[in-house]
Amino acid sequence: MVRFFDALETREPEVRDREQAAALPGLIQHAKDHAPAYARLLADIDPPAITSREALAALPVTRKSALISLQAEAPPFGGFATSRGAFSRVLQSPGPIYEPEGKRSDYWRLSRALFAAGFRPGDLVHNCFAYHFTPGGWIFDDGAQALGCPVFPAGTGQTEQQLQAIAALRPTAYVGTPSFLAILLDKADYLGADISSLKKGLVSAEAYLPPQRTLFAERGIPTYQCYSTADLGLIAYESPDDSGAVEGMVVDEGVILEIVRPGTGDLVAPGEVGEVLVTTFTPEYPLIRFATGDLSATLPGPSPCGRTNMRIKGWMGRADQTTKVKGMFVHPQQVADVVRRHDALAKARLIVTRIEGGDVMTLVCETTETLDLADQVAESLRVVTKLRGEVRFVTPGSLPNDGKVIEDARDYG
Repeated sequence: MVRFFDALETREPEVRDREQAAALPGLIQHAKDHAPAYARLLADIDPPAITSREALAALPVTRKSALISLQAEAPPFGGFATSRGAFSRVLQSPGPIYEPEGKRSDYWRLSRALFAAGFRPGDLVHNCFAYHFTPGGWIFDDGAQALGCPVFPAGTGQTEQQLQAIAALRPTAYVGTPSFLAILLDKADYLGADISSLKKGLVSAEAYLPPQRTLFAERGIPTYQCYSTADLGLIAYESPDDSGAVEGMVVDEGVILEIVRPGTGDLVAPGEVGEVLVTTFTPEYPLIRFATGDLSATLPGPSPCGRTNMRIKGWMGRADQTTKVKGMFVHPQQVADVVRRHDALAKARLIVTRIEGGDVMTLVCETTETLDLADQVAESLRVVTKLRGEVRFVTPGSLPNDGKVIEDARDYG
């Protein structure tokens, strides 16, 4: 039995790092030569010098949250696409943000995640992601067909018609959100519809809760999840061991993933929660140090399934914690700026509370040195945010490992 999608999944980590690093100069040069946005952003970068993760970490970050304005200034893709002639579709995500789909088979690399979830050539896939405007349906359709799986484009809604199609066509596999699979199962029980042909599933786009995983397994539909976006394609995916157990998500072979302090490009320590940054080797739409706005953390050691790439815990929330205080926006990168101004600070969290109807900011800082530091940090906070706040010190390791840089603790009750 073939256990892995290809040999890339079982490379020695040192070999993977070396081969990806060797591909970086070509990626950087291609982006500079063919994508106007990168010609500007990387104007002072010498591509042959970018030959390691450390060198990559020094490049500027492009934030997904900035794409709306960037695309409005330079439609339709903000200058990040290299050639419109290389696309088969243009799709739209909320924002709106426009994403291209390349003409290559498995453009979003979803075949790898489908294979890890047990999908095999010949499986008829019941695809319940939306096909209208949004990329979801097309992303999974493309990956399934590249794997050799025919697809029924069910889309969303119309539950009774979906059940009729499942009973008639007898698909073996489901892709869609976990909540909609639960709805289909519940409606099938109510109507007495036969959907017993479904034997496997891959879900995404929303939180996959333990009760849902248990329910699907009990119904004979072991279902796994993947983490993907319309900009980047597949980022990471669950890969069960021989017992069907999973531990985190394995990072896709087609990307380089970094975890950084939210609002910055600064790497966090292994295991610390931070924002997911991804670099793709996609020639049509190269995205370099692309900040997803999602939180996650790395897991130590190799996956029990035998795949050797780095692992992450999966989606752990949103990194964009921008908060309005006294009528002014305060951003995570401003908190990071305050920390960078003081070598004695290891980490900080800005807590916003409400006292007697007024907003109060308190910057809680991890440090071992507090002598004469409070006034200096308070002044930096005032200069950077244009707002006054209190400063409190705690010992290193005291702040929660949850990726939060700004905590809005105001009670409006």
